[in-house]
Amino acid sequence: MDRTGMPIAVVASRIRREERLILESFERRGVRCEHVDPRKLTVLLADGRPPYRAALMREVSHSRATSVAATFGALGVPTLNRLGVLDVCGDKLRTALAFHAAGLPIPRAAAAWGVPSALDAMAKLGHPVVVKPVTGSWGHLTARVHDDEQGRAILEHRAALPNPQQHVFFLQEHIDKPGRDIKSYVAGDRVVCAIYKNAVGDWRTNTAIGGAATPCPITPELTELAVAAAHAVGGGFLGVDLLIDREGRMYANEVNHTPEFHGAIDATGADVAGFIADWAVAEIESLEAGGHREVSQR
Repeated sequence: MDRTGMPIAVVASRIRREERLILESFERRGVRCEHVDPRKLTVLLADGRPPYRAALMREVSHSRATSVAATFGALGVPTLNRLGVLDVCGDKLRTALAFHAAGLPIPRAAAAWGVPSALDAMAKLGHPVVVKPVTGSWGHLTARVHDDEQGRAILEHRAALPNPQQHVFFLQEHIDKPGRDIKSYVAGDRVVCAIYKNAVGDWRTNTAIGGAATPCPITPELTELAVAAAHAVGGGFLGVDLLIDREGRMYANEVNHTPEFHGAIDATGADVAGFIADWAVAEIESLEAGGHREVSQR
């Protein structure tokens, strides 16, 4: 069945600047697209395949994104990024494990499931140590711990929270970086854009909490590590965070499966939304030519 005339669903509960630019990029290329708000979406399983050529997942809620991707995939609608990629990237520990399995340079890390064991892991990593929630974005609930007293207070607070995900303690050595790290945007095997995220009044560099974006040169070293990190979690269009220490060594840190990119546009002028549209169309055409189903790609 020829589905090329069906619209591509852009799945997002919020239309931010990024999603608006993506929709406009599809339209400029003559590609039918449709905004699908998952909060208003109903899928009757008995009706079979939903009426979409494919779905570009831009939903910021990880639980909604994975649920919609699983439903669409099982009913024959391929999703970009794939369900398996969403699953891994939505969990910082699983992302680190994927990097470790791929042999990538990463900060020394540990996982623990109790306060005493987490304190023991901190001692082995050495202070300062970074404590991260396994889920979440924008640097929220990420803390830099300088000693056991501070560490115990933070860990006991986490352990008292009702969300069981906060009871998984993911710890990393603190990389002494020159006030900045790197966000690279990877499409398949290509880095299409990269920025420095510069700390402003905070040790964290996240642009969502005030970090400033400036252009970053796309070097062969950056490309090699960013693409390898993207492949380690399953590939797609991804925001790959790299740390860089004061000696210039790079480390794979995290991957965002629904990256914001307005800061990258403003800093570099790159047409990131256009890259996403071109990448998505090429991926969909490749899937259609090969007859693959999303359910087989988990």
